[in-house]
Amino acid sequence: MNIYSLFSVLGGLGLFFLGMKYMGEGLELAAGNKLRTLLEKITSNKYLGMLVGLVVTAVIQSSSATAAMVVGFTNAGLMELAQTVGILFGSKIGTCMTSVLLSFDMSSIVPLFIFLGVIVMMFVKKNNYKYYGQILAGFGILFYGMTMMSGALKNLNTPGPDGTGMIDNILSSVNNPFIGLLLGVVITAVIQSSSASVGILMALGAAGAIGIDQAIFIVYGMNLGACMPAFLSAAGAKRNAKQVAILNMIITLFGVILLVPITMLLPISSTIENFLPGNVAAQISAAHIFFNVINMIVLMPFSNLMVKLTQKILPYHEDPEKDKMAVEFIDNRILTTPPMAVLQCEKEVARMSRLVQKNYNRALIAFFDRDADSIGKVQEREKVIDFLSKEITDYIVKLNALDLEAHDRQIVAAMYSAIQDLERIGDHAENIVEYAHTVIEDKLTFSDTATAELHDICDKCRTLMELSFAMFNAQGGSPELIERIIQMEDSVDDCKDDYKQNHIKRMDEGLCDAVAGTTFLNMLIDIERVGDHAINVAFAIPNRQQSVVAEPA
Repeated sequence: MNIYSLFSVLGGLGLFFLGMKYMGEGLELAAGNKLRTLLEKITSNKYLGMLVGLVVTAVIQSSSATAAMVVGFTNAGLMELAQTVGILFGSKIGTCMTSVLLSFDMSSIVPLFIFLGVIVMMFVKKNNYKYYGQILAGFGILFYGMTMMSGALKNLNTPGPDGTGMIDNILSSVNNPFIGLLLGVVITAVIQSSSASVGILMALGAAGAIGIDQAIFIVYGMNLGACMPAFLSAAGAKRNAKQVAILNMIITLFGVILLVPITMLLPISSTIENFLPGNVAAQISAAHIFFNVINMIVLMPFSNLMVKLTQKILPYHEDPEKDKMAVEFIDNRILTTPPMAVLQCEKEVARMSRLVQKNYNRALIAFFDRDADSIGKVQEREKVIDFLSKEITDYIVKLNALDLEAHDRQIVAAMYSAIQDLERIGDHAENIVEYAHTVIEDKLTFSDTATAELHDICDKCRTLMELSFAMFNAQGGSPELIERIIQMEDSVDDCKDDYKQNHIKRMDEGLCDAVAGTTFLNMLIDIERVGDHAINVAFAIPNRQQSVVAEPA
């Protein structure tokens, strides 16, 4: 055995993986917000979902990654199980794109791709163009790695004294379809990418080490093994996310059960060989396409039944409690798709803003209505708000480490700023219920005028908060809305100053006792500070553009 040829195989394999990573990341970054917009248009129409899955997988070059991403989306509440079925079917066809590209003989011009891509990455300053350079360089490295592998495999497979090569001897047992199927499952389960495993198989075919008769069953197994990353991704996820992993497996497993006996009984492999004579790599690519297209055509009409079967295997009932101590939208699995991760983080911040507003309103009920039960509810919800503040902050740190577009990076910075203010508003709500506790315990009373003043400033602050949170969650607002927010914040400040002076007069006239007076002043200070934090949230995003998260606060 030529040890240098083995080194060349390993080096080629390393370049193949590196090229696939570079090209996939470059395509994803170049797509940017377009990928986000595409995924937002996912509906209950499974055929539209199939097209989305096909395009997204063609971009990121891995059906395994798409399936894992869909698990994350479902876990984060971005989509329902029925919406995922079309995407999963489409992802299996989209993953064939890499094998199609690799089936063409472009070895003579591949170094040019690498050169041009690196030149663009080194000397072009604009990010979008750098991403195109990364795509070019990644594709060149990917193809160069496969060419290097194929050449080294040919050397390793040089016939020995017995007339057979080393790889021929290793693969001789693969003539058994079920061993080939098992081999394909194991290889892809280890590599966790059907595109990569099929590419390696194509390199073996180009080296003459394997024929389509053997390779076709390995390809079927590779498609089944590609379901493993979804299962790994679903570990520790909610049950609805685990359902996606099961559904993904069911789709491919039914395809294998259907096509293995058909391939054994009918001349499928010989038909592919006759259609693409002399090019085993192209034949393997065709087998990959054949499996996934036939699988989609035959099984897609029965997709609703497969969804029901999945739900029977693993039932799931959504927890209606929205204030639970858990994140609803952010998920580390989605970090593989930065634009979507930013979108989900926006939704989590929007959820936090709604909880903060609920707590403010509940704190006022506790104070004005002397409601002891509301005190406990505010304190419990404040724990959730603090939890979300920490979890979102940790997630933002991870987002910042990714290669984000300038607009997304700006949004991430704004969210980091906003959650600090949201958390502080939550603290002030806690202060208010402490005053409520004092009012209840000491049986404090306020004059009608003082009570009316507190109601007035609290209501103004509530309106300011609603407008501010709506503007932040919409990442912008009309000039009229902006002007109204500024005027409302000024009004809160003026009320605080005016009502403080009014209170001093009442104290001088002996109309208010000291303890009630201190509570009144503390309330004014807290409400005014809530208003300050609310307007900080409104103007956290300097470049106010229309967002996809335009939910009311």
